[in-house]
Amino acid sequence: MVSKGPNVIDFTPGYNDTPDRRSRRSSSRHYKVKQAMKVTRIHTQIVQLPADEPLAGGPAVAGATRPFVTLQVQTDEGVEGIGITFFGGALTATLKSAVDQLGALVIGEDPLRTEAIAAKLRAAAGSAGPGGTFTLALSAIDIALWDIKGKTHNLPLWQLLGGSRERVPAYASGALMRHFPLEHVAKAAPRLVEKGYRQMKMQLALPGDTSPDREVERARRIRESIGPDIDLMCDINQRWSVHQAIDIGQRIEDVHLYWLEDVTAHDDYAGLARVTEALATPVAGGEYVYGIVPFRHMLEARSVDIAMIDVLRAGGITQWMKIAGMAEAFNLPVVSHLLPEIHVHLVAAVPNGLTVEYMPWSLKLFEEAPVPERGELAVPRKPGLGLKFDRDALRRFGAT
Repeated sequence: MVSKGPNVIDFTPGYNDTPDRRSRRSSSRHYKVKQAMKVTRIHTQIVQLPADEPLAGGPAVAGATRPFVTLQVQTDEGVEGIGITFFGGALTATLKSAVDQLGALVIGEDPLRTEAIAAKLRAAAGSAGPGGTFTLALSAIDIALWDIKGKTHNLPLWQLLGGSRERVPAYASGALMRHFPLEHVAKAAPRLVEKGYRQMKMQLALPGDTSPDREVERARRIRESIGPDIDLMCDINQRWSVHQAIDIGQRIEDVHLYWLEDVTAHDDYAGLARVTEALATPVAGGEYVYGIVPFRHMLEARSVDIAMIDVLRAGGITQWMKIAGMAEAFNLPVVSHLLPEIHVHLVAAVPNGLTVEYMPWSLKLFEEAPVPERGELAVPRKPGLGLKFDRDALRRFGAT
């Protein structure tokens, strides 16, 4: 052992540092192994939020609600993670039950081992997956576990996952819905511009007795109302056939849409590829896709120009990040679907994150959440998701 100054010790073998001495020195060291954190309790609740449109004051349907399932995961070290899921509709009670049943299997597990827990839950669910209610329930748990992981490491989620940038674009969504009258959306779109949004999304595939002429008129009226410098997206929600998508899509190419979204059936990969090849307008898709495997099929078929990933249908944060990496390998950007409070972390974490859908359906669930300023979202700075459930909102809107 040779001294190299007051603070440096060199254990390079020397004339007085024999193998026997090194062996004794090594065996005399005792390391205290920290016990793994354990999940001790979960709590779920159904919360029925009002189905309003807060961005531009769109007409609300009296009594309509959006049912969410909230999740709280507690640990023996006092660290609590929160998760959320929905899309249950009439089966929301069933979705809550699935979260409860899967959550019970997480009790006693180390919450930092997200892959091990996901594998355990998949095995326990048997053939109930990979999509549907199982994946929606798994996602709530996975989100809560990542919240715990961020808090344990004292890092916000976006930074823990990669920290590509600190601000991300956000587009206004939900204010220009297809069932709103044309006169309303033609006035609502400029209001969004006044609020600082540089991107916004409308819907076509109009209800009732529509026609290509009506579709084209609506797209052009909205474009005229906001001018040429605003990014305008358009969602079809799978309502067109392949032929309609090509026909109408080519007619509105002079509208210069930022993207056309879910133009036809989400699992018609060959049909989507035909539309993507035929149009100059980029085609986005993926929000209806459950898990990572269908994304591989979609990307290999060149079905989309932009991959839209929903954290709930993907299977949680773990799977969202895998899909984003897969899209990066195909040189494609990724965007989010709903839940901007969570997706701001994910889009900001990856190098191919393009923009966040800001549809604030879930905003009332939280005490505070990121809100766009001049069309951008700043990433949260608090550890984990940086979110807390608003207890007053849970009491006010809680169904169970």
